[in-house]
Amino acid sequence: MCPSFLATRDEKDSTRGRARVLQELANGTLVKGFRSAEVAEALDLCLSCKGCAADCPAGVDMGTYKAEVLYQRYRRRLRPPAHYALGWLPRWAALASRAPGLANTALGHPRLAAAAKRLGGIDARRPLPRFAARSFRAWFARRPARAGTPVLLWVDTFTDHFTPEVGRAAVRVLEAAGYSVQVTRQPVCCGLTWISTGQLDGARRQLRRTLHALDPALRAGTPVVGLEPSCTAVLRGDIAELLPADPRAREVRAATRTLAELLAGDAQWAPPDLSGVRAVAQPHCHHHAVMGWHTDSALLARAGADVTAVGGCCGLAGNFGVERGHYEVSRAVAETALLPAVRAAGDAVVLADGFSCRTQLDQLAGVSGTHLAQLLASRLENPPT
Repeated sequence: MCPSFLATRDEKDSTRGRARVLQELANGTLVKGFRSAEVAEALDLCLSCKGCAADCPAGVDMGTYKAEVLYQRYRRRLRPPAHYALGWLPRWAALASRAPGLANTALGHPRLAAAAKRLGGIDARRPLPRFAARSFRAWFARRPARAGTPVLLWVDTFTDHFTPEVGRAAVRVLEAAGYSVQVTRQPVCCGLTWISTGQLDGARRQLRRTLHALDPALRAGTPVVGLEPSCTAVLRGDIAELLPADPRAREVRAATRTLAELLAGDAQWAPPDLSGVRAVAQPHCHHHAVMGWHTDSALLARAGADVTAVGGCCGLAGNFGVERGHYEVSRAVAETALLPAVRAAGDAVVLADGFSCRTQLDQLAGVSGTHLAQLLASRLENPPT
């Protein structure tokens, strides 16, 4: 069921209510044009979680519809500030990575942070994320090449610039499993933040660069492993929808795996012993909707972990919960399932592969979420250096 409807209990915030408004838009009877107030109101609280695509009987992908509506509404027009601040996040992160200490100091100053939030359309109650002192790519570039079966690790913006420890853990797990980890020569982006803010022309440009960067791996038949579920979901779905004429888009979709899918499909791989681990898992919405979380669940059970999966969305949903005007609903969504489960779990490990989910947990519950790669790496008998 739609997360925002669970939070507001207002029919207009249900998938059915939104679909009805879009139907009226399509037939031109009661709703006139993409810029109408009715369309804006209907889609404002859509989290673009894609849960409806997997859970609703009709398979309505409201997230895709919202992206298209935003594209048509603001095409060749000035956009809301959040579209530039959050929609262009990979650009700002790449710029900040040149001097992350300076960026953190500036954004940590109360007045400068308040000004940045105000100008960027960000809710004042949301802390700004801190950039990593050293990006994942900078760390990886200093590592010697390891022998093994080639695998290309997709280095997303969130892993590279905010949580490189997740990428480092994944490298250790993959190398311990006998893989030789590669990355693209140049940083590239899946275009997720452009998609979620309806900047579809920009998303297509990002994805064309992605196809060019991934071309050597595709030609070699090298699997592509994603760590951030939302970015992995773009490579498994949106890329073929946004670039339907490029056959490489379908090849990327076929080559892309989650970490659990790659490891579980390797007959030679044995998971580290996770017996005694008690965990609450928050499957990312895009992971659930596009890839399915069943492989992760089976892998954890095989390793001996006692895991309880939480149903529903964390409420942050990328840029949604950060944008001004969405904080209360974002928090209410988290309170429908995630936060009560975490509070009831006591000292259990909280598994959350999504950067948004971990951010929401940290900001609303004071809990540090753990990526699957980090959990597996922590139990390796001889972690590679």
